[in-house]
Amino acid sequence: MLFDLESRRFYLFGIVLYPQDFIYLTGLLVISALGLFLFTAVAGRLWCGYACPQTVYTEIFMWIERRIEGDRAQRMKLDRASMSASKVGRKAAKHLLWVAVSLWTGISFVGYFTPIRELLGNLLALSTGSWETFWVLFYGFATGATPGSCASRSASTCVRTRASRARCSTRTR
Repeated sequence: MLFDLESRRFYLFGIVLYPQDFIYLTGLLVISALGLFLFTAVAGRLWCGYACPQTVYTEIFMWIERRIEGDRAQRMKLDRASMSASKVGRKAAKHLLWVAVSLWTGISFVGYFTPIRELLGNLLALSTGSWETFWVLFYGFATGATPGSCASRSASTCVRTRASRARCSTRTR
């Protein structure tokens, strides 16, 4: 899958679409959105508990936190402890891994629009274009904001999209 904006071609699973084929892409997106709403109305707990990107990224961040700082009791003990090299090291490692996951998400997204091998080479050489840099950082930030705003954003999104107005699975809180 590649959206090559410069040459005005969209490669979707072996099919090449041109700008005049935009109506097909629009139809596909509308059908996907309606399918998402139908699926959440019928099996909302499955979506919210296991497949929602908000839940998935929250689980990834929580897994990293548990692996580095320990379970809830250990994290609370670490938070109450006085400042030490161990505490600073654990907190720094956790946040560094969170940033790495967030930036990888941004790189993966931009890889839909720029060939990924070329993008990775440019990133390593620090020679990416301004738009590529902006979108990598933007999606990286949007992903990184997940741990801090999980509960409020997740609940409000689910209330708006689910037909039954039920809240998401408690796994995200």
